[in-house]
Amino acid sequence: MLHLLELERIEDNIFRGESRDIGSPQVFGGQVLGQALTAASYTVEGRDVHSLHAYFLRAGDVDAHIVYHVDRARDGRSFSNRRVVAIQHGRPIFNMTASFQIPEQGIEHQAPMPDVPGPDELADISEILAGIPGGISDRMRRYVRRDRPFEIRPVDPAPLLMPQTSDPVARLWLRASDTLPADPGLHRNLLAYLSDYELVATATLPHGIRFVQGSVQLASLDHAMWFHRPFRVDEWLLYAMESPNAVGARGLAFGRFFSRDGALVASTAQEGLVRIRD
Repeated sequence: MLHLLELERIEDNIFRGESRDIGSPQVFGGQVLGQALTAASYTVEGRDVHSLHAYFLRAGDVDAHIVYHVDRARDGRSFSNRRVVAIQHGRPIFNMTASFQIPEQGIEHQAPMPDVPGPDELADISEILAGIPGGISDRMRRYVRRDRPFEIRPVDPAPLLMPQTSDPVARLWLRASDTLPADPGLHRNLLAYLSDYELVATATLPHGIRFVQGSVQLASLDHAMWFHRPFRVDEWLLYAMESPNAVGARGLAFGRFFSRDGALVASTAQEGLVRIRD
């Protein structure tokens, strides 16, 4: 995973990244988010990213490299703005704007963390998926059975192959499976990668449909993220997600990341394609 987020510098403001097959038919959106944020961060010094806003334009090819072009849009006294375009096979597949700020002090408040069981009381998603006798693709099953870079423990695991309706709310604990370097920028890039996991799928919960069944097409359309407080991805974080709306073959979802001591460290929002197949 760390190698995946290390980009090759082709020339000033142009970088190249590898793609990783995680069992989905296209490049995982979180991979492009994390790599694009890495590319933008390579062009900024002394300032931390506080927000990003992105659009997914085309499905990415897992068998091809991705080239990232960074536009140094602005460097002000307190803020820097960067625009990033991801290109595959000569066409843009993704674009993003990210804003960076020098560290400052100011007013503070936050939403409370949901009252949920801790990660030590829950099963890892790999254990849950490995127990499914059938119904998921061989490609996905191979991914489930190999070593994973993150531990993911759902608070309320939904039955994957027995559709049931439930409230559009999902909570899960996650952390890196090994100790990471103490680079705050690396942890933010990794959290951007993780922020795309299961977010728009929250919109499917009231309708009793699951992505692994093959009856629904899910794809990220846009993604926004705000970084609030310091955190480490190799320590447990609670990802609390909810979907307030679905209409027009699109689902909207919001997410919040909390550290184990209850600090709100990041927030995210996403609208995605939710199309039911005949």
